Amino acid sequence: MIDRLLAIMARLRDPETGCEWDRAQSFASIAPYTIEEAYEVADAIARGDMADLKDELGDLLLQVVFHSRIAEEAGDFAFPDVVAAISDKMERRHPHIFGDGGEGHADWERVKATERAAKGNSGALDGVAIGLPALTRAEKLQKRGARVGFDWPDASGARAKIDEELAEIEAADDDTRAEEVGDLLFAVVNFARHLKIDPEAALRAASAKFERRFVAMEAMAGDAFPALSLDAKEELWSKAKRG
Repeated sequence: MIDRLLAIMARLRDPETGCEWDRAQSFASIAPYTIEEAYEVADAIARGDMADLKDELGDLLLQVVFHSRIAEEAGDFAFPDVVAAISDKMERRHPHIFGDGGEGHADWERVKATERAAKGNSGALDGVAIGLPALTRAEKLQKRGARVGFDWPDASGARAKIDEELAEIEAADDDTRAEEVGDLLFAVVNFARHLKIDPEAALRAASAKFERRFVAMEAMAGDAFPALSLDAKEELWSKAKRG
């Protein structure tokens, strides 16, 4: 089945008879679509829609095939090399399954550290992808720091940091306020991490809740909603929360 998809992509990228849009794409131009497709997979999972998940996984697989085809045309690597690389990596990181025994997750982290060192990433924070969502990247950076002992001993220190950052926002001027807000968000991520809460998932759920309640407010008020006073909208919001 994968051969059929590879053949489709090769035909789309054909310099003579292929699709004009597909031929014009590069790694950089389709990277945003790759990220978007990954989020759509996560959305289908959150909604429990298995039919949609099947489709979205296909869209995500197409992105892998697309990148691989561009690389093959440039003589860098091809799709089989991608498959071989991840297969080798999974076996290497699971010696307790595919090797002569090991310690499970501890092996995974040790092998990852060895791989980072082989790439020249010697610092604790090296290799954390810049393109990650901001909350996720903040959490990963904090976890890396924690591995080498740079961390609050418990959640209370992380919680106190939030109050400190709030005070700094209130004292900030126009030139520094955005930076201080960033520090506050970073502190909230740290607090969530200590509570063993995924900040990205928590914010996604909060956004979904806001969306549900807002839509309910609009449904209750109809076309009159935009012109309502803030007090009237607050009353509708309270009804939506109870609903």
